[in-house]
Amino acid sequence: MITGAKPIVTARMDHEDSYTIERYLATGGYEGLRKALGMTPEAVHEEVNQASLLGRGGAGFPAGRKWSMLRPAPTTYLVVNGDESEPATFKDHLLIERDPHQIVEGSIIAAYAIGARQAFIFCRGEFALGLERLTRAVEDAYEHGALGENIFGSGFGLDLVVHPGAGAYICGEETALIESLEGKRGFPRIKPPYFPAAIGLYGEPTVVNNVETMSNLPWIVLHGGAAFAALGEGSSAGTRLFALSGRVERPGWYELEMSKTTFRDLIYDPSLGGGIRNGNELKAFIPGGVSAPWFFPEHLDMGLDQDAVGKAGSMLGSGSIVVMDDKTCVVRAAWRISRFFHRESCGQCTPCREGAGWVDKVLRRIEDGFGREEDVDLLLDACDNIAPGLSWPPKQTTICVLGPSIPSSIVSAVDRFRDEFLVHVKDGACPFPPDEVRHAG
Repeated sequence: MITGAKPIVTARMDHEDSYTIERYLATGGYEGLRKALGMTPEAVHEEVNQASLLGRGGAGFPAGRKWSMLRPAPTTYLVVNGDESEPATFKDHLLIERDPHQIVEGSIIAAYAIGARQAFIFCRGEFALGLERLTRAVEDAYEHGALGENIFGSGFGLDLVVHPGAGAYICGEETALIESLEGKRGFPRIKPPYFPAAIGLYGEPTVVNNVETMSNLPWIVLHGGAAFAALGEGSSAGTRLFALSGRVERPGWYELEMSKTTFRDLIYDPSLGGGIRNGNELKAFIPGGVSAPWFFPEHLDMGLDQDAVGKAGSMLGSGSIVVMDDKTCVVRAAWRISRFFHRESCGQCTPCREGAGWVDKVLRRIEDGFGREEDVDLLLDACDNIAPGLSWPPKQTTICVLGPSIPSSIVSAVDRFRDEFLVHVKDGACPFPPDEVRHAG
């Protein structure tokens, strides 16, 4: 159902000047920080624990628990992950462009809670406008006294640096991001021993949190962790920002109460997705970014709930929901996703580097009408070598999860729509008209 929960991270989006410090201060900006600085760091940490705030970057790990895993050390770093690079995922981009001060305030609160005196916001380099506004927000925060030494006379000081990335999807993985921050190529680190909470940036304990995670902190501190936990159900507390795209009438971003809102609500409600375009039928949808296994019409009444989606064999992941209708070519959809992973593989691990290339080539061959019937099983065999068993969650054969994410779309498409692959082979061409394929992808 559509609940009456008020937006948290998008509360200012109706204002054209939502990104300015003037609007931010006029709408309660930095009041959460002032309150937090009047509390002990431990009390701030406890509010986040009570909120049951799950990380909004993809893995869904509780933010408060991640903070508690820090190895005791004189120097601790905070890194905010704004390297949103997954196809059809654009919620962090929105927050960076439209409400950068909220991210800055949340970052300062988090740094205070974990005892960090240096923080970094790692932002995707292609977000030109977002980078400009985020950098200006940091500068304005220094002028306002919210950054630097002795913030608001509290005795706590923090330096915050905005660091643009160079466009590598792999740097969204926290250890690859840390490598990039250190000036090295974005290769994921082997864990253990390189869990950031133990050995992170410059070898020191480091917390890496997502942009949307940080954006929730000012509200949680002002209203209390219990008020946040009262929204949603169980471990899926609060509201969450979802990026809806594909064959819907009203693609865009929507902040919804978790668990109580269903996929059907999001896709079909007139105030949200508005239904499938041109009156077509739903064929499939991706519930949590292109690395997630696909869902189908029978999953529509499932709540936007981390645990429920996980038990059903997929994930909410990056908060991106991509809708495919009955005019969508699933072969082409799976190929485009696989092609992305092939191009973005860092090349460090053989199953990912080689496997991604093979599935890209075979899928393209089928889509272009040159496939063989045995290519369908060849695809699954290649996927089984990348992630043995083809189960979910996938078995790990690589340093990070990019490699094991490759089979998700292929296995989903073949398991449900094998006949469509065989039609491509039999007819020697894609059965969907080019214009429909182009717009459905």
